[in-house]
Amino acid sequence: MHLTDLLSPDSIIAELRGGDKTSVLQELASVLVDRSPGLDLEDLVNILLEREQLGSTGIGDGIAIPHGKVAHLDRLLVSFGRTSRGVPFEAMDDRPVHLFFLLVAPENSAGMHLKALAKISRLLQDSALKKSLREAPDRETIFDLISRWDRNP
Repeated sequence: MHLTDLLSPDSIIAELRGGDKTSVLQELASVLVDRSPGLDLEDLVNILLEREQLGSTGIGDGIAIPHGKVAHLDRLLVSFGRTSRGVPFEAMDDRPVHLFFLLVAPENSAGMHLKALAKISRLLQDSALKKSLREAPDRETIFDLISRWDRNP
């Protein structure tokens, strides 16, 4: 599985506008809803917020991987967002989050869902790549960085 099979430049937000958890999740979810007719933004955000109540998906070091499962979805969906100022996200290290990968999966896709989470986690362990993602000028460059890593992890 390649992340670039799930992610496109259109699902990347180079500078998130939101300043809190809910608004960031709405922004990240909205690009997926735009690409997936039948997905409801309010329902999706509620699913993501319910998942966050179980424990923050802010894993530390300025990174969050919010995720959730949706009924009647036929494939995995991924969006990416970045904010230069950082957003409080109740991360494990209590630091603001700058890089977000949102993963939405069909309800019955545990294996694919876990593989995608693992792939995203490996990508975000690369400190040079994280630095490049934070400094990239636009979404096309962000996509290119992810694509190059995806081909040669």
